[in-house]
Amino acid sequence: MSSRVYLTALLLVLVFILTGCNFEEPIDPANGIWDKFFVYPLSWALDYFAQLLNPTNNPALDRYGWAIVIVTVLIRLLTLPLMVKQLKTSKVMQALQPEMVKLREKYQKDQQRLQQEMLKLFQKHNVNPLAGCLPVLIQMPILIAFYHAIMRNEHIASHSFLWLPDLGNPDPFYILPVLAGLTTYLQQKMMGMQNNPQVQILMVILPIMIGLFAIYFPSALSLYWVIGNLFTIVQTYFMRDMYKLNQEVASK
Repeated sequence: MSSRVYLTALLLVLVFILTGCNFEEPIDPANGIWDKFFVYPLSWALDYFAQLLNPTNNPALDRYGWAIVIVTVLIRLLTLPLMVKQLKTSKVMQALQPEMVKLREKYQKDQQRLQQEMLKLFQKHNVNPLAGCLPVLIQMPILIAFYHAIMRNEHIASHSFLWLPDLGNPDPFYILPVLAGLTTYLQQKMMGMQNNPQVQILMVILPIMIGLFAIYFPSALSLYWVIGNLFTIVQTYFMRDMYKLNQEVASK
């Protein structure tokens, strides 16, 4: 789970660095693999749903904001199998924590033996601790492509939504940054990350860092992050009992 937290932090740092890039180049599938398979499909989907929601092009309607909400939910539905696998892995790792602590204490002076015994433990319970990182790795190109789609699509960047006067600029009222940090914290808590002593401090630091970054993110990107977190929170609430483990799982 700690690897997942580190990957999420890296993801946000990469996107933050991209805020200083120049995005004057128009979106064109002919520009290369990045535009063809990531940026253009997202931009097309956002344009499609925006037009579907507002066929008369009424400027008074917040069409692109709702298009972002729809596309975000669709992306989460497509990656749902990975998220289910992550939730299952997280529950198993949580149940195995007492056994892992015992191994660390027993082999604290022999790291090679410790790694071997840890591997045996994971194989015994048919769990891959790196599986929890896969959804984050999938999110990386999607989030960066979303940023490109927002900044290089003039219709999205200049459009308003609810209290947001401009989706291409940061939230002037700091509502989305607060929601980004809060929903990130709730998402981690619901997935059982607070029970891992190795990441307790990161559970607090990461939401704060996300909230600070969201102050500088385009509102559209922060909106994508918040909606994605809310989807995961609701999903975890309804699916947590599906993979509820017996207390004796770690001792089998």
